[in-house]
Amino acid sequence: MSELVDLTAAQAAERISAGEISAAEVFEAYQERARADELNAFTWVADSAPDGSGHSDNRPLGGVPIAAKDLFCTEGVPSQAGSRILEGYRPPYSATVVKKLAEAGAPLLGKTNQDEFAMGSSNENSGFGPVLNPWDRTRVPGGSSGGSAAAVAAGMAPWAIGTDTGGSIRQPAALCGIVGLKPTYGACSRYGMIAFASSLDQAGPLARDVTDAALILRHTIGRDPHDSTSLEFPGEVERPKSEDLRGIRLGVPEDLTGAEGGVEPGVRESFDATLALAEGLGASIESCRLPHAPHALSAYYLIAPAEASANLARFDAVRYGLRIAGDEDLITMYSRTRQVGFGSEVKRRIMLGTYALSSGYYEAYYGTAQRVRTKVAEDFRAAFEQFDFIVTPTSPWTAFELGAKTADPLAMYLNDFLTVPMSLAGTPAISIPSGLSDGLPVGFQLAGPAFSESRLLDCAYALERAIGFDGSKARG
Repeated sequence: MSELVDLTAAQAAERISAGEISAAEVFEAYQERARADELNAFTWVADSAPDGSGHSDNRPLGGVPIAAKDLFCTEGVPSQAGSRILEGYRPPYSATVVKKLAEAGAPLLGKTNQDEFAMGSSNENSGFGPVLNPWDRTRVPGGSSGGSAAAVAAGMAPWAIGTDTGGSIRQPAALCGIVGLKPTYGACSRYGMIAFASSLDQAGPLARDVTDAALILRHTIGRDPHDSTSLEFPGEVERPKSEDLRGIRLGVPEDLTGAEGGVEPGVRESFDATLALAEGLGASIESCRLPHAPHALSAYYLIAPAEASANLARFDAVRYGLRIAGDEDLITMYSRTRQVGFGSEVKRRIMLGTYALSSGYYEAYYGTAQRVRTKVAEDFRAAFEQFDFIVTPTSPWTAFELGAKTADPLAMYLNDFLTVPMSLAGTPAISIPSGLSDGLPVGFQLAGPAFSESRLLDCAYALERAIGFDGSKARG
């Protein structure tokens, strides 16, 4: 079994295609590990592969199973968005990206734990308990896709899908020592994703290496008639193969990586070492400016809660999910259900968002935040006229201890300082492991122009090979 788990998903698919191993063997190996989950990474594990995978599978993804974040609707399977208000909810349909992956040959292995409705940076806000980091079980795995990241890092899933609203794929990928990609907004359908902030949410891969991330992306992109915000992807996502970075121009934004970014010394050291490797591979590296990027976090925490307050209004105890009876009237039923069903962070963001959208405050708060968002996007467009990619650390620090930031929401929000600007701009960004700081993984983030995923993956692949990060310790 350990031999199978040591294979990347792409390697496993190739060996299945060659008839050296069977898809059923791979599924059962991961199923056994997922069932023995000691990290609280899974909320549900499949009894068997949906299509009863046999000894060979000629589909592109070869029958290698995939884990999906709890907020992806999956037909007949618990899809709870990490919230007690949806506990046990089994949708009558599946999200488009889940269906596409199954059709390409990646059956569902299980559903992974997450921060409730994707609101959080540590996976401590889940209604089903916190997820533990496989590198150190006293620390957080990051969030909100922490269950997916921990499952892949610990070898309980060969690969997984999560969602990224302000860094919720990239940040847990960094803290768990794996690869996480946020695609261009609209590249992957949001149909069947239980919404947090509709203008920001985007599905994407969490994988052991860049090649696996590219394979997932290839089979999830494209226009979907069920999602009016989805877009036709220009061209195909190619399998990455670059061995050098000759001709690549990397911009290091001093507005994010300077003193105001609060980057830990160990993280900074790993970042600088990766820049030196990139230069050795032929890249040119210069400072650049993103003058409005430091304001992105403030704008994000107005825009995202405002959209959440509208999206979460549907959880009213009438149509689905939890219902706490109200003896007096309908409003009492609403309020009692939402009081019991929602966690403290979700309530906090609903209240923030409702206030920001209220009469008399809309323009001062939400309107101003949207104008800042426009300025952030303009900064990126200007930077990409001079540089191929913008690079930063993914997280200002490594995985912190459980409970260290739960009492201070503002300190928790600072986890997203380096990832939120790319989300507001809608640009693709990838985090790859760049080394260790005091025995904990550090992430290196690359961001590119809209729909530059193939070039971004190529660049990340060349760097990945040069770094040579070993994540086997987390797999045990």
